[in-house]
Amino acid sequence: MSGTFSGQAASPFAPLLIPFASGETFHTGRLGIQWKIDGAQTGGRFSVVHHQLPPRTLAAPLHRHHREDEHSYVLTGMFGALLGDHVVTAEPGTWVFKPREQWHTFWNSGDTPCEIIEVISPGGFEDYFRELRAIWPDRSKAGPLLTKYELDMDYDSVPGLCARFRLI
Repeated sequence: MSGTFSGQAASPFAPLLIPFASGETFHTGRLGIQWKIDGAQTGGRFSVVHHQLPPRTLAAPLHRHHREDEHSYVLTGMFGALLGDHVVTAEPGTWVFKPREQWHTFWNSGDTPCEIIEVISPGGFEDYFRELRAIWPDRSKAGPLLTKYELDMDYDSVPGLCARFRLI
């Protein structure tokens, strides 16, 4: 029975243990990104990033992905999100699904830091953050990046979102 367990073929992937503090990091001032699992490590099936948000902070403009679904798991703080026309607030231990093709954004709706684990499916979009880091903060260079990752971004939404949800 070499290479099998309970009748299933052995996985081509080695065990992967990820300590909490491991992974390269980048912080935009609004959104912290810590890479945990790259799509290449999962055969492209998914990737995982750890996001940190200061209190009462908007993470990103209103945006939509054309290729990826995102699943956010709240670790600490209060997570707020606009998902299409729906506003949700999630506490630690809650999963929030953000499907592809849906306009959305998210924020820390509380007065303490908020941390989430973001599972992105399929994998690959984690590299958007790496490429963003290379051009940050010059948003004028973002056009090719948005096209490459099939991402629509409504930068003009930021003032209205901040006013509506009392964010910075």
